[in-house]
Amino acid sequence: MKNILLIVFSLVLFSCNSSAQNKKNAKETHDFAVVKTEAEWKAELTPLQYNVLREAGTERPFSSPLNKTYEAGTYVCAACNTPLFEGKHKFDSGTGWPSFDREVTGNVVFDTDHKIGYERTEELCGTCGGHLGHVFNDGPRETTGKRHCVNGAALKFIPKE
Repeated sequence: MKNILLIVFSLVLFSCNSSAQNKKNAKETHDFAVVKTEAEWKAELTPLQYNVLREAGTERPFSSPLNKTYEAGTYVCAACNTPLFEGKHKFDSGTGWPSFDREVTGNVVFDTDHKIGYERTEELCGTCGGHLGHVFNDGPRETTGKRHCVNGAALKFIPKE
């Protein structure tokens, strides 16, 4: 009987230490070059930009003027001006958010997000850690097959001269 209790206790003890508890997110493991206090971010960003970039909020669909912008140029982080997406890779996904089939390589960091009950790939600015949006596998098949669904509030557009 004591052996059975010892085995059951051991199983319970080891089952409580899952590998999921040891996983760290990108904000804990990535060294972001731009680091500011929340007060500094609040002073520099609009309330909507702060909610999206610093609190991982989501803007209302079809509310961003950048949703229907299809000019040549570069989309940069609204918080730190890091180039994130090129206008030539933008497409109309019909979702109400600016969508791109690829990012500027090396300038976007990816993380796993479970906030709404299932796993999604979250995108963060690789320089300041600002939340941009999420990546899905339902983009244009003729290119990358990816849809980078990005909050317009997280971006600034710089037209090509």
